[in-house]
Amino acid sequence: MWKIIADSGSNIVTLGQEVAYERVPLTIQIGPTSFVDDAALDCAHMMETMYASDLAATTSCPSPDAYVKAFDQADKIIVITITGTLSGSNNSARLAKEAYLEDHPQAQIHIIDSLSAGGEMDLLIVKAQELLAAGQSFEAVVAELEAYQAKTSLLFVLSKVDNLVKNGRLSKLVGKVVGLLNIRMVGRADHEGRLELLHKARGQKKAVAAVIEEMQKAGYQGGKVMLAHLDNPKLYQSITEAIHQQYPQAEVKNLTASGLCQFYVEKEGLIMGYEIA
Repeated sequence: MWKIIADSGSNIVTLGQEVAYERVPLTIQIGPTSFVDDAALDCAHMMETMYASDLAATTSCPSPDAYVKAFDQADKIIVITITGTLSGSNNSARLAKEAYLEDHPQAQIHIIDSLSAGGEMDLLIVKAQELLAAGQSFEAVVAELEAYQAKTSLLFVLSKVDNLVKNGRLSKLVGKVVGLLNIRMVGRADHEGRLELLHKARGQKKAVAAVIEEMQKAGYQGGKVMLAHLDNPKLYQSITEAIHQQYPQAEVKNLTASGLCQFYVEKEGLIMGYEIA
């Protein structure tokens, strides 16, 4: 039996009945309170707790045992994890693979470090679903996914940077300036899976322009886009309209952000994956 497994760096909760799919949750720790990023998570309460706390929030990856349980009954398994620069999830999946193969030596397991999160992971998951539905062999699915990964990218827009300030990645002064001057931080995941800030755009209109500019610089020509936002439908709509203005055929899909993606992009932020030529 085939199975696609991702961690909750992905926004995709279900894939339908034609392909077995499971999302393994990460945990978000805010002071003494733990939030498991599963279907039962109250994301609004989590974000309220985070903004009310002066402490730096952290995340914990799934255990190898959580992955082993997700592998159960499958013998052809594709695993897609959040970038290893942000989480040990990929390493946990690799340890789980070793353990699972001891009891299921005929199983085939391929683990992909997405070097990304959110929409770019979502693109890989949907591509895997399409390949499985087409009846591809395990080897062909792996080869095509690896080739496809090289043709995807990720961008994000931040309106708040509380997490970056609390974790020491930005100074408190910069954090205040972002809020006071209506700054939008536009960034990407680089080829090594590190999140990199590219633009400090004044206002949403300039942020949208920066997003389109970065997409085109990366080689975007109207391919599929998958994004998620937190309490900012206007930003989603503006980016969608800007894409369709130049690429009317582009498929732009909006997903509900996972708890982990909400934790990273914060209120009024957005994260998106897109195909490049």
